[in-house]
Amino acid sequence: MEIPLIDELTTRVERLVQRYQALQRREALLEQEIQRLQQERDQLLAQCQQARQRLQALATALDGAETQP
Repeated sequence: MEIPLIDELTTRVERLVQRYQALQRREALLEQEIQRLQQERDQLLAQCQQARQRLQALATALDGAETQP
Protein backbone atom coordinates (compact mmCIF):
# COMPACT_ATOMS: atom_id res chain seq x y z
CA MET A 1 0.00 0.00 0.00
CA GLU A 2 2.87 2.34 0.76
CA ILE A 3 4.65 2.01 -2.60
CA PRO A 4 1.65 2.91 -4.82
CA LEU A 5 1.17 6.05 -2.72
CA ILE A 6 4.83 6.99 -3.16
CA ASP A 7 4.58 6.31 -6.90
CA GLU A 8 1.48 8.49 -7.16
CA LEU A 9 3.13 11.28 -5.19
CA THR A 10 6.25 11.03 -7.34
CA THR A 11 4.16 11.29 -10.50
CA ARG A 12 2.27 14.27 -9.16
CA VAL A 13 5.45 16.05 -8.10
CA GLU A 14 7.00 15.40 -11.53
CA ARG A 15 3.92 16.89 -13.21
CA LEU A 16 4.09 19.90 -10.91
CA VAL A 17 7.75 20.42 -11.77
CA GLN A 18 6.96 20.17 -15.49
CA ARG A 19 4.12 22.64 -15.13
CA TYR A 20 6.34 25.00 -13.16
CA GLN A 21 8.99 24.85 -15.89
CA ALA A 22 6.37 25.49 -18.57
CA LEU A 23 5.09 28.48 -16.60
CA GLN A 24 8.62 29.84 -16.28
CA ARG A 25 9.09 29.61 -20.05
CA ARG A 26 5.72 31.30 -20.60
CA GLU A 27 6.66 34.08 -18.18
CA ALA A 28 9.94 34.66 -20.02
CA LEU A 29 8.07 34.94 -23.32
CA LEU A 30 5.59 37.36 -21.80
CA GLU A 31 8.42 39.48 -20.38
CA GLN A 32 9.95 39.67 -23.86
CA GLU A 33 6.58 40.69 -25.29
CA ILE A 34 6.22 43.39 -22.64
CA GLN A 35 9.65 44.76 -23.52
CA ARG A 36 8.80 44.78 -27.23
CA LEU A 37 5.48 46.53 -26.64
CA GLN A 38 7.07 49.12 -24.36
CA GLN A 39 9.67 49.91 -27.01
CA GLU A 40 6.94 50.19 -29.64
CA ARG A 41 4.94 52.48 -27.36
CA ASP A 42 7.98 54.68 -26.75
CA GLN A 43 8.61 54.95 -30.48
CA LEU A 44 4.99 55.88 -31.14
CA LEU A 45 5.06 58.50 -28.41
CA ALA A 46 8.24 59.98 -29.90
CA GLN A 47 6.63 60.08 -33.35
CA CYS A 48 3.56 61.74 -31.88
CA GLN A 49 5.72 64.36 -30.16
CA GLN A 50 7.59 65.05 -33.40
CA ALA A 51 4.34 65.43 -35.31
CA ARG A 52 3.00 67.75 -32.61
CA GLN A 53 6.13 69.90 -32.89
CA ARG A 54 5.83 70.06 -36.69
CA LEU A 55 2.18 71.08 -36.39
CA GLN A 56 3.05 73.74 -33.85
CA ALA A 57 5.77 75.11 -36.14
CA LEU A 58 3.35 75.10 -39.06
CA ALA A 59 0.68 76.89 -37.01
CA THR A 60 3.24 79.48 -35.92
CA ALA A 61 4.34 80.01 -39.51
CA LEU A 62 0.73 80.40 -40.65
CA ASP A 63 0.03 82.89 -37.87
CA GLY A 64 3.10 84.87 -38.93
CA ALA A 65 1.99 84.85 -42.55
CA GLU A 66 -1.50 86.09 -41.64
CA THR A 67 -0.16 89.07 -39.67
CA GLN A 68 2.04 90.30 -42.51
CA PRO A 69 0.43 92.88 -44.85
